[in-house]
Amino acid sequence: MQKTKSYIATSLALISAIILAVSSFFPTELTFSFYESAALWLLLIVAILLTIGQISRTEKNIIDCSDQLQISKDRLGNEIKHRLWAEKTASENKIKSQFIDENMPVMLAYFNTEFRCRYHNRIFRRWFSLTADQIDGKLLKEFSGEEFSAAILNNSKEILAGKTIHNERILKSTKGFPYIFTEQYLPHLDNKGKTIGFYTLHTPRAQEKSRITPKHKAEKEKLNEALPAKAPDSTAKDTASIQQNDMQASSLGVSAARIAQAIEGGEFNIYCQKIAPVNSSVASSHYEILIRMHEEESNLMPPGSFLPLVDQFKMMPKLDRWIINHILQWLSTHANSDYVFYLNVAKDTLSDQTFPIFIQDQINKTKTSATNICFEIEASDAESDVRNTIHFTQKVRDIGCLVSLCSVDGNAETLELLNKIRVDCLKIDGSLICNILRDEDDLAKVQAINSLAHQANIKTIAELVETDEIIEKLKEIGIDYGQGFGIGKPHPFAELDQGNEKG
Repeated sequence: MQKTKSYIATSLALISAIILAVSSFFPTELTFSFYESAALWLLLIVAILLTIGQISRTEKNIIDCSDQLQISKDRLGNEIKHRLWAEKTASENKIKSQFIDENMPVMLAYFNTEFRCRYHNRIFRRWFSLTADQIDGKLLKEFSGEEFSAAILNNSKEILAGKTIHNERILKSTKGFPYIFTEQYLPHLDNKGKTIGFYTLHTPRAQEKSRITPKHKAEKEKLNEALPAKAPDSTAKDTASIQQNDMQASSLGVSAARIAQAIEGGEFNIYCQKIAPVNSSVASSHYEILIRMHEEESNLMPPGSFLPLVDQFKMMPKLDRWIINHILQWLSTHANSDYVFYLNVAKDTLSDQTFPIFIQDQINKTKTSATNICFEIEASDAESDVRNTIHFTQKVRDIGCLVSLCSVDGNAETLELLNKIRVDCLKIDGSLICNILRDEDDLAKVQAINSLAHQANIKTIAELVETDEIIEKLKEIGIDYGQGFGIGKPHPFAELDQGNEKG
């Protein structure tokens, strides 16, 4: 209708203009009275005004439509951006969730109040050697067996009442290896405080360090003050826990002979991690030697989870001998190499008077250089057994080996050790290194340790170097070496022969 009106006004204007033009050029043939001419001019003017008005309205409509189109375009653009962002976030969250599910060395599952499994991660499935459909919706007893389910069912009333349960015990994997687990049963409560399910978290306990850094001593003292007066002594609890684990190990048929068999049978594999100069781009030939089991390599268990049992049965010196023998055999086939391998020494090995003799005999047999070996001693172990530490370091240094003091956190007791034992390098505790970009106190400790070490002509190594920013800060401080995922990830020792140093 609007289009028809616009055509009428334009047509009237055009007809009126033609008639008036013809009457002007041919006055004799086409004559109009005054009133007829006035009417034609008035019609022409009105038609022109109507046409102008229609053109203005059309332009306004065009502008309005253009604005609407722009708004729609912007809205669509924002929706596309939000959709892409949502898809990217969902994808990243899926990747993170998948990473946690597939790589975190913790057995995680979720059960409803009927004890039917509603969620389970990869490690949980692999522990039982089952597929997802063999666990989904199944009752705990149907797939886990009595050994695993007993502790959960025995605490079912407390869990369903909303109580969090903590426990520690030994479980055997499907391959027969025993592992010490820290268990946690965490109730899931709805908004009314009613338990609608619970999580089970089984964490394999790797070898732990008993030392406490000065930074956290005050916190622990406050915590002890807040505990009830009748709380059992922590040492007594630890002893009871060890005794309980010993009993469980015995009940599982685990013995020192079985662990010795695992060592001699090659059930342990050697890995290494690069230790590189911080202020140099020269390729590093320094590596820390790490020990893992076959199950640990496939991410079934975290590195070192089997070591507590090795330690409990006083088999660490035997394992340390196995490691040093393999390293020296490798060095014997790489004559004149400038490799330096850092080997961790267990506390029991420090007190083994025959260990330095064994080292000397192996070096003589393999005709290798003692300077290729650096023995790493934990500061906490050295503090708890100063006499044997002094004896050990003297003996291995007499052979020609190097010595490193590890996990140095700047406390007075650790630094006092430097007056009693000779070391070639200090490894600065990773808990300090991780915080040097945001904690001035930790930064000051690292600077002080580095300065003290250099005054004594001792090299410094930063542990847990994870980022380029930390590496730059270590350069500013003047740290000599760095170790961590920011330098290089652990990889099989055999890859050194292939020249393949995986980062």
